Amino acid sequence: MAKVSAVERNEKRKKMVKKYAAKRAALKATARNTDLPVEERFAAQIKLSELPRNSAPSRVRNRCQISGRPRGYYRKMKMSRIALRELGSQGLLPGLVKSSW
Repeated sequence: MAKVSAVERNEKRKKMVKKYAAKRAALKATARNTDLPVEERFAAQIKLSELPRNSAPSRVRNRCQISGRPRGYYRKMKMSRIALRELGSQGLLPGLVKSSW
């Protein structure tokens, strides 16, 4: 089980990403638009850098829905390899059969 503080920190980051998504997208579009004057693009870049760091989508970590484990994460199932194996062995995941030989 992952530390509760790490999981909560990640949830806080998810909320901040959602909150600032529109503002961040608008500033990025302005900064990348080559038709605008350089000063205006630079000002948009400065405003973008003044946004909170945790509002950047790249700071969010994929974590297991069950255990909070950050590594060995399967995107399709939204869980770690360990939780996937346990639930598969118990027969709780449809279409998944644990191989044994």
